[in-house]
Amino acid sequence: MHFATPGYFRTLVPAWVHRARLLVAVTGAVEVVVGGLLLVPCSRPVGGWAAAVLITAYQMSHVDALRCARSDRPRLLERPAGTVARLVVNVLYIAWAVAVARSAA
Repeated sequence: MHFATPGYFRTLVPAWVHRARLLVAVTGAVEVVVGGLLLVPCSRPVGGWAAAVLITAYQMSHVDALRCARSDRPRLLERPAGTVARLVVNVLYIAWAVAVARSAA
């Protein structure tokens, strides 16, 4: 989706991070590679750990969103409860990635 809707993903990049366009493209490519690693059984442990690292890096975006969240925002994901939910969901994704890495080893 990074390539299909890059504008949306650029809105998730914190303002203090430079080169959002490049970052979205690079992380999209990395996600494709990580997905490929997860699909191939012999590389699944590496893919699981790579996914865990990548998703952990994405937490920066969600923490920044929490810092900027306001209850009067029209979108739920820009309000405090929505940003906390984003953080929690991503922690679950990290746990899933670690579980995949460990079970495939």
